[in-house]
Amino acid sequence: MAKANKKFDEDFKKTILDLNQSGQSVEELAEQYGIATQTIYRWKKLHTKNEATGMTEAEILAMKKEMARMQEENTIPKKGFNHIRSKVKMSDVFEFIQSNVHDHDVKQMCTVLEAPKSSYYDWKKKKPSKRQSENKRLNRLISGIYFENKGIYGAPKIHKILVGRGESLSLKKVQILMRKLGLRSVTLKKYKPGKQVKVKSEGRKNLLNQDFTTTSINQKWVTDITYIHTLKDGWTYLSTIQDLHTKKVIGWKFGKQMTKELVIETLDHALLHQTPSENLIIHSDLGSQYTSEAYEAKLNELNIRHSFSRKGCPYDNAGIESFHASLKKEEVYPSKAYENFEAAHLALFQYIEGFYNRKRIHSSINYLTPNQMEELALQA
Repeated sequence: MAKANKKFDEDFKKTILDLNQSGQSVEELAEQYGIATQTIYRWKKLHTKNEATGMTEAEILAMKKEMARMQEENTIPKKGFNHIRSKVKMSDVFEFIQSNVHDHDVKQMCTVLEAPKSSYYDWKKKKPSKRQSENKRLNRLISGIYFENKGIYGAPKIHKILVGRGESLSLKKVQILMRKLGLRSVTLKKYKPGKQVKVKSEGRKNLLNQDFTTTSINQKWVTDITYIHTLKDGWTYLSTIQDLHTKKVIGWKFGKQMTKELVIETLDHALLHQTPSENLIIHSDLGSQYTSEAYEAKLNELNIRHSFSRKGCPYDNAGIESFHASLKKEEVYPSKAYENFEAAHLALFQYIEGFYNRKRIHSSINYLTPNQMEELALQA
């Protein structure tokens, strides 16, 4: 049976160590990315301690304090309220502040959410009814799930999560509470194929032929490159491979140039974690990186069959197109702009490794995360 391996490449290790240097504890990183704490400590021990930073200890301390302050402000979901601020009752804002007092400073939340601190404390003194208390508790749970998942979940998914946690409430109740809180899911427009243009592709066959069904992992992979803009480094390129059975991004690489080496490195990254099945198909477009002799030779060496989209028909590769649309909508566009290549790489790492594969549930795989779906397949 095809299987997955838990290995980490040098790029992954370096990013984890960078996050640790920026202030995240080993325990937090272990929980967020599913790594044993002793593994991270081992990486730290092996890491070169004498690497020159070019900064004084005072500058490093000041930088860490500033990063901690920025992280505090960024975790208060200001953006989640900006588009609804004029429609939200002040009492709802106060309820949100109260539900997050253990995670954030009250004064800072009031400043970010434009709520008078004195009014918040006046509101807090009022004793709520039993029904109000229950709604308050549910609002806390709902808003927690909503913002933890970047505002992308609507009532059906949030209801599914709450029921899974043992809560007894209807979907309609969740819809009503979300409406009162002004919470709406970030929606993605489904791709609608236009007129399909049949173009000769020099004998390169479409083996997948829009059949995205699978029975287990490592039967059908899809791959593509998407563009990410940065302020200092201009356009950069994210190459990804997704397993259609689990929706998991099993391989990804980020580069400053769109080359055949980038897609080969992405394939190598996937092979670090996955063992291809005997009849594995990988599907791509007709880009020069994928039709290069080097890439084809790599696939032939691995006995992986190559399937190609028809020219002018991106729906042939709908799986990876959908992932890239989610990435842009949930991470890239809300970020406005990345300062440079390194900042973009860190954000993509956190989205793919920390959120998408580990936490983002999909209705198409029975409201499981990609990692959970993979674990089920491995147990079968």
